Amino acid sequence: MDVEAGRVAGTVPEAYARRVNLPDFRIEKVDVDDPRAVALREALDADLDERYRDADADDTPEVAAKRGEALAVHPEQVVATLLALDADDTPLGHVILRRLGEEWELKRLIVVAAGRRRGIGTALTATVVDLARSGGAHRVILQSGRMQPESLRVYAAAGFTPIPVYEPYLETMPRSLCFEYVF
Repeated sequence: MDVEAGRVAGTVPEAYARRVNLPDFRIEKVDVDDPRAVALREALDADLDERYRDADADDTPEVAAKRGEALAVHPEQVVATLLALDADDTPLGHVILRRLGEEWELKRLIVVAAGRRRGIGTALTATVVDLARSGGAHRVILQSGRMQPESLRVYAAAGFTPIPVYEPYLETMPRSLCFEYVF
């Protein structure tokens, strides 16, 4: 898949694109430390903290630190960082494809409120799957949780199926919901 496949501007008249509901965004590969990508990951962290605050309230500082390490983005593991951008370059979504040992993992998917219900999560997920496939992966795995129902719907619709919780999440997030997409 072309990484910029989400972009249709210039290929058909704008009025027609609106009438047939063609994507009004593009997907762009960026550096993991691109300020827009960093800002979206910070927004995701704040959102997840809010969603899981009560569930994690009794965790010791040691468990919280281990969980933070399990969730950390290590640039040397990142295969691709993707942003969904609208016509004026406003970031609408973000996802990472990383190598986790021998595995290929979809990580840190977020779609901001202004981008929701436009197919951005679906497009970012499909692009990660295609990049992994073209890189030689046999499957793509991901970790999520029960407090993220909108993400779970995207993954199910994309063809991901449940798998047991895997490392590095098993110790600090044993109730995670994990999935795979097998090629």
